[in-house]
Amino acid sequence: MSAHATIAPLEPTASLSVEKVLSVTHWNEHLFSFRIARPASFRFRSGEFVMIGLMGDNGKPLLRAYSVASPAWDEELEFLSIKVPDGPLTSKLQQIKVGDEIYLGRKPTGTLVADALLPGRRLFLLGTGTGLAPWMSLIRDPDIYSLFEEVIVVHSVRRVSDLAYREVLESLLADDPLVAEEAAAKLTYVPTVTREDFHTTVRIEGLIESGKLFEGGSATPPHFDPDHDRVMLCGSMAMIKETAEMLEARGFTEGSNAKPGEYVIERAFVG
Repeated sequence: MSAHATIAPLEPTASLSVEKVLSVTHWNEHLFSFRIARPASFRFRSGEFVMIGLMGDNGKPLLRAYSVASPAWDEELEFLSIKVPDGPLTSKLQQIKVGDEIYLGRKPTGTLVADALLPGRRLFLLGTGTGLAPWMSLIRDPDIYSLFEEVIVVHSVRRVSDLAYREVLESLLADDPLVAEEAAAKLTYVPTVTREDFHTTVRIEGLIESGKLFEGGSATPPHFDPDHDRVMLCGSMAMIKETAEMLEARGFTEGSNAKPGEYVIERAFVG
């Protein structure tokens, strides 16, 4: 009998519910996404993260923080994950199949939310790798389009196959039941691939420095403007550190749920 067949049912706890896996998508050999059932009592703001996990080898829940990739109105919860062969959780998580059970934390939280930003005109969502996940939540939320005139999603990855959700993003969410019209008018998708041939191969920091990030948008200056631009950062430590320093140098202040600002990062992910 395989190890997969001998997994004991998970038991809910005070802080964790147990949910069924509804679908799994393997984008390539080291990137996958999956959807799970959403409890009726589970409320979250688009862009937040939650603890998810499986039973560890020690008989205790093994949990990690994951951004929810589905919008707050969705009846299911979606997550995007890397596959780490010897990762305590992802080595197991990458093997999940439809019908399996997974732990879901009962209390989502986070700062990659509209509430942590001051009002503005342009919203830049800058992500590397699985840092795309919270952007997939935010850009499918109608509230974002009522708050901003332009929404720019930048996704930097190493290989073309790492561009998760590429077709959905290239279509500007054409099949989305709630935001297709707004996204067609306001959403811009900027994918960049750093280690394979692609039409854009510059890292996010380079797109900012060259001004290329600001081409084709409004008449706003071709650089970050703290009076009108708002920025969210998620992904590699190096990108977040370098970009945050650029923003601070231009007069941006970091926001939080308690005190909104011009840009936000997810402190839970960057330490």
